[in-house]
Amino acid sequence: MKAKILTLIVATASCLPSFAQEEWDLRKCIDYAIEHNLSIKQQEATRDQNAVELNTARWSRLPNLNGNVGQSFNFGRALQADNTYGNRNTQNTNFSLGTNVPLFTGLQIPNNIALCKLNLKAAIEDLNKAKEDISIQVTSSYLQVLFDEELAKIAHSQVELSREQLKLKTAFFENGKASEAEVYDARSRVAQDEMSAVQADNNYRLALLDLSQLLELPTPDGFRIASPKVDDNFNSLSLPEDIYADAVLTKPGIKAAQYRLQGASKNIRIAQSNWYPQLSFGAGLGTSYYKIAGEENVSFNSQWHQNFNKYFQFSLSIPLFNRFETRNRVKMARIQRTALSWKLEESKKLLFKEIQQAYYNAVAAESKFKSSRTATESAEASFRLMSEKYANGKATATEYNEMRTNWMKATSDMVQAKYDYLFRSKILDFYKGIPLTLE
Repeated sequence: MKAKILTLIVATASCLPSFAQEEWDLRKCIDYAIEHNLSIKQQEATRDQNAVELNTARWSRLPNLNGNVGQSFNFGRALQADNTYGNRNTQNTNFSLGTNVPLFTGLQIPNNIALCKLNLKAAIEDLNKAKEDISIQVTSSYLQVLFDEELAKIAHSQVELSREQLKLKTAFFENGKASEAEVYDARSRVAQDEMSAVQADNNYRLALLDLSQLLELPTPDGFRIASPKVDDNFNSLSLPEDIYADAVLTKPGIKAAQYRLQGASKNIRIAQSNWYPQLSFGAGLGTSYYKIAGEENVSFNSQWHQNFNKYFQFSLSIPLFNRFETRNRVKMARIQRTALSWKLEESKKLLFKEIQQAYYNAVAAESKFKSSRTATESAEASFRLMSEKYANGKATATEYNEMRTNWMKATSDMVQAKYDYLFRSKILDFYKGIPLTLE
């Protein structure tokens, strides 16, 4: 029994995700999110639907083939062979096979195929845009985890520092060099720093939870991300105009809008096709069997051959007047093309606006990081000096706490500025077509 339970546990564990065995880097997180995100799966379904519609449009050139079988029963008075009416019951069985081929449809079929191709391309670009959006979201969430992780490390280092100060004050108190109030004050700082560390740990876990939910992981338990070494010497930023010149040619949102604008022109031609005559070719064959109740009837086999018939025909339909329906469809298609052209221009302006905002945010973050790094170095040096004074009794607890608070704030600002700049610069690289990675 125990062996069966152990086997069941092993089998269950083997079915669980294997994300607990290794740390996830940014690239792996993005790839996993793209594979499992529900919004992307919906876009994939839309792409597949457009592919099926294209296949349907391509096969519309071919002839169709239909078989028909009919059976009718007639009762009551009917016209007889001697041109009189009498009561009779009859049966009639019909068999037919027919086909129809569109020969000319006013170029509707080729334009419809071209439209379906453009719709499929637009759907593919929509899918690519959805992948880009989830990639940016994962990158932002990933960097938030790294940011909260560094803040948690800083908070724990403050706890260790406060504990050392408590030990020092306790030793001074035992030697009569410090008052009991100073010892209680040091204990209070330890408790406060421990509370801050607990809050920092909780923020880190919540950020990790947000990232795991974005990746559609079943649980964040065992999920850990890699902490890459981030170089503080950042590269120079490209100008927004240069980035836009590349992005407008490659970004899927712009390409999807361009494909839909081209599709609108095909829609106009499809609507105009209803002004042209429609020519089709049809052919078929059939036979029937007729039976009169109460009389001697020709056998089924004889009637099958005797009633066998074949036909072929050409059908030309010429539109003369359809209550201005075709004219209005053409007008609607042209209005739609105009609307889509404005939507394309709006997409381009929005793209340039996003690039400009990302650029100026990156410039501001770079300036903030440089100034905060200088401020952190100065605050750390001041705190070290104050720590020595406080340990030797030459500074008050208020002065010590104030200097330590300044140092912690400067450090937190520097970490925040670093990851903010890193995110903004990665977004700019992403607009240039560089994959998102921290390596």
